[in-house]
Amino acid sequence: MADKTRKHQLDPEHARHLHRALTAHGDELFQVVQNASPDVIKAALKNINLNDDHLNALLKRRDLNEEVLKAVYNLEQLKASHQLQISLVRNPTTPGAIVLSVLPHLHLFELVDLCFIPGVTPDQKFAAERAILQRLPTTELGHRLTLARRATTAVVAELLKSGEAPLLEICLTNPRLREVAVLQFLSGPTPNAETISMVARHPKWRMRPNLQMAILKNRRTPPIWFTLFLPRLRTSDLRNLLASRRLTPTSKKLVQQELKKRTGI
Repeated sequence: MADKTRKHQLDPEHARHLHRALTAHGDELFQVVQNASPDVIKAALKNINLNDDHLNALLKRRDLNEEVLKAVYNLEQLKASHQLQISLVRNPTTPGAIVLSVLPHLHLFELVDLCFIPGVTPDQKFAAERAILQRLPTTELGHRLTLARRATTAVVAELLKSGEAPLLEICLTNPRLREVAVLQFLSGPTPNAETISMVARHPKWRMRPNLQMAILKNRRTPPIWFTLFLPRLRTSDLRNLLASRRLTPTSKKLVQQELKKRTGI
């Protein structure tokens, strides 16, 4: 193994590539950073003529190994360049530990964009979402409204939980919002009569049986929704609803009245 390594190091062609990597400049250096050899790339990283444009071109490659990416991460140029940090994080082969260390330096909507770029790995997306969620408590309302329109399923679900009417209105129209998130919201501590009614009248969500039941079980639901939803429920669902301990006395009476209409009891 040692003999093979020594032979590789002494190979004239390889030595020529290494020398070129250390001394090239301008357009020639762009060619060098496309070389297949990690040794040549690492040599290029020591070239005094290497600039941000060369590094951005390098980081667009999807075949870089972990050793090369770690070497790029350790460059002073990367620490000084926000764009290089973005390029490093966007590379799907960048090690997770490096991604986590760079994400705090990215702006909020750069994190959002990272979630949707082609080729993003599940780990990168998860890390970006987590970074967004950690910032939500200190994010101003205007930015949260934009997030409600643009963000991922996980982020929109978290925004919905806040129960803020302006956010809720936008979240409900986001195509990435899932029914389970709306159910969690309706069963949580934040909905009030206004926001429950927003869900109940929304054209995308109002006709879903699971959501109708969740609305009717919420103690803050206005009586009008019992008037509108109860006649649509199956008798078995009415009985299940009546057995719920979450109903207020007024709500329970409305359910009993609907059952009596059907059964005469």
